[in-house]
Amino acid sequence: MNSSRPKTKRSRALGIPLTPKCVRYFERRPYPPGVHGRGRKQTSDYKTRLLEKQRLRAQYNVSEKQLRRAFDRSARGAGRTGDALLADLETRLDAVVLRAGFARTIHQARQFVSHRHILVNGERVNVPSYRVRPGSVISVAERSRAMPPFREAAAGAHAPERLPDYLQADHTRLVARFVRLPERHEIPIRCDVQLVVEYYSR
Repeated sequence: MNSSRPKTKRSRALGIPLTPKCVRYFERRPYPPGVHGRGRKQTSDYKTRLLEKQRLRAQYNVSEKQLRRAFDRSARGAGRTGDALLADLETRLDAVVLRAGFARTIHQARQFVSHRHILVNGERVNVPSYRVRPGSVISVAERSRAMPPFREAAAGAHAPERLPDYLQADHTRLVARFVRLPERHEIPIRCDVQLVVEYYSR
C-alpha cells in the first residue's frame, strides 16, 4: 500500500492537504473518504469547532494533550488567545525547522529533531516540542549535512517562496535564526483559530 495513503485519507477527512504529496490526491477527491463522503455535511456548531481543532492539530502534528497545553498557556496571557496559540505553536522546534525550509513536511521535521540532526544555539536538541526563543539560532548538525534530505534542503528544495519575516535562513549553510514571535498573518496555516478557542472554552 502507498505509504502516503493514511495521510491522504486524513487530508480528505479534514478538508486540507497535509503534505505536498497529498495535494494531487486531494484535488482529485476533495471530499471525505468513504462511500458517503460526497454527501457528508458538518451541521452542528460542535462538529464545526471540532473539525477546526483537528485541522490545527494535524497541521502541527501534535497530540490533543500538547494542543490543550498550548491553549491553556495562551489563554493565561494577554492579547487575543487565538493569535497567541498560533504563535506558541510556531515556536515548536519542529515547526521552525519546517518554516525555515530544512524539511519538506512537519512529519519530516519532527523526525529530523527526534533523530538528533538539529542544533539550537549549538546544542543538540531531540525534543520536537522544544520551544525556540527569539534570537535562537537553529542549524543542522555538521555530520548530518551530507545526508540526501539535507543536501536537498541546502539546494533550496524545501524553501518557501517567501520566508516569513520572523525567520532568517541561509539554506546553503543550513542555519536559521528565529528573530521574533510571529504575527497571525505571517503564519502559513489554514485555520479559523477562533473556532478552536471556542471549542476549548466551551
